[in-house]
Amino acid sequence: MASSKPTSSSKPAYSYSTPPSVPPVDEILPDEPLLLMGAGPVPVQSRVAAANSLVINHLGDTMSQVVSQVKQLASYVFQTESPYVFGVSGPGSAAMEMAITNLVWPGRKVLSIKNGYFSSRFEEMASRVGGETTVLEAGENHYIEADAVEAILKTQDFDVLTIVQGETSNTVFNRQLPEIAALAKKYGVLCIVDAVCTLSTMELNMDEWGIDAVVTGGQKGLSSVPGVSLIAFSELAWDTIQKRDARMPHWCFDTRLAYEFWHNKGYHYTAPVSGLLALHEALRLICIETLPGRFERHLHCSQALQRGIEAMGLDLFVAQESRLNSVIGICLPQEIDGKELLSLMSSRYLVEISGSFGGHIVRIGQMGEQCRSHHLLRVLHALGMSLQSMGAKIDAPAGMAEMEKQLLITYP
Repeated sequence: MASSKPTSSSKPAYSYSTPPSVPPVDEILPDEPLLLMGAGPVPVQSRVAAANSLVINHLGDTMSQVVSQVKQLASYVFQTESPYVFGVSGPGSAAMEMAITNLVWPGRKVLSIKNGYFSSRFEEMASRVGGETTVLEAGENHYIEADAVEAILKTQDFDVLTIVQGETSNTVFNRQLPEIAALAKKYGVLCIVDAVCTLSTMELNMDEWGIDAVVTGGQKGLSSVPGVSLIAFSELAWDTIQKRDARMPHWCFDTRLAYEFWHNKGYHYTAPVSGLLALHEALRLICIETLPGRFERHLHCSQALQRGIEAMGLDLFVAQESRLNSVIGICLPQEIDGKELLSLMSSRYLVEISGSFGGHIVRIGQMGEQCRSHHLLRVLHALGMSLQSMGAKIDAPAGMAEMEKQLLITYP
């Protein structure tokens, strides 16, 4: 009887390329962690980092409890009683896209208020899903005036208005957001707000201001890890989503599917459990600090840093009335190369700040854990000493002295 064992010649012949050989991550990272003082991501507290190291069942009872508490904690941070709060698997831009995808479809008219790079992203997202977009541009490095918004709202019927509270790219603060949200309500327009760098760093009251959708990312104001974001819809926005007849173009961003996981303990897709655990801890720490206390801390630290920068002999990029405190834009002397400055601060002082989106500036973040006096002292020292070593005519000691004086002032 013939043997039934396969012969060597019967084995399939596979051809494999040579596997790459790369060093482990711990050989890539610096020996001492860099202090992240740019426009995001930001440093996280140890409890947040520890939570991010865990992996649990995304459909188990523990995860269900975590999800329930994340919604409860986030509702406080959003200042909303709406039940339609969701986590988003992705960065703040994914939350932006979730808002647009659900509230904009072919034929919907969108008024997109543009202050810079990130606000223009709203317009691009809306046009990609078939929205008929109109852009209203603010003056250069200036907030949009509510009167200008009302003037265009009177000219035609819009369905949706998009706006950023803080334009991270050029550090402009849209300080008339409450008035603009009220105008949207007056003219029957849904108001979508990007609060990625501002939520929990400065006042935003979703229900009181009448905002219909607020989006934020974990890695900035909330001081959590990148990759998990939050979105909240008003009752009116949710009703609009429920009544839409247009086909939803994005499966992952369909809030009616996401509702099953976030509100019915059901399945949508495998949730980013580690990131959600980190977000839970970040939100819990915000609630312990309270929003009023957190707002005061951010304002006090940011203004102290701003005064120190000016005392050093540098100009701030945006005038006071339009200036965002969460991210500070600093004008560089013309002879200073921005990329060289960033490299020097990183290599010599182990401090990272951000470059620009076109202007001759650098940006320092003042969000969450960045707003601690020991971090402020380190970043201003690194900035001043690096500039002086590059030949800039600035007074680093004067800047440090002024900031320390401001930090010693007790805030309410």
